[in-house]
Amino acid sequence: MARETTAEPGTAGRTRLISGPGILLLWVYGVMVVGALSRSVYQLSTEFDRAPLAYVLSAVAGVVYCFITWSLVRGGEGARTAARICCAIELLGVLVVGTWTLVDSDSFPDSTVWSDYGMGYLFIPVILPVSALLWLRRSRVEALDAKTAAGTAA
Repeated sequence: MARETTAEPGTAGRTRLISGPGILLLWVYGVMVVGALSRSVYQLSTEFDRAPLAYVLSAVAGVVYCFITWSLVRGGEGARTAARICCAIELLGVLVVGTWTLVDSDSFPDSTVWSDYGMGYLFIPVILPVSALLWLRRSRVEALDAKTAAGTAA
């Protein structure tokens, strides 16, 4: 449930974001971090002159995935807000890069994580931010309901 709080020192009162279905979301983001960053690091270090724009965009995608993963693990309202902003940026990036690769494929001699709306990654890059935004919204509502219930019970 989203209303669980962490018990570690320095994290008192932080609402967990990775319970229930959020654990699956965290796992998928973790896989995307590894996939996007490892691919981009390899391509940037060995084939940079072939498609620099594509490889830099893949690295940017990996960094965005990494930050969202960190925010989900961290928990709390500040992390929830940061994750929502990053998910919105991620969705915008997927839509812009996906459209750009369809309209002007000559600019992308090699694909990025977000090319063709993430087709090379089974469209996970376009599904993931939508799922994350819905999950963050749902868990926020649950947390507010729990807080309201606790306030009326006191």
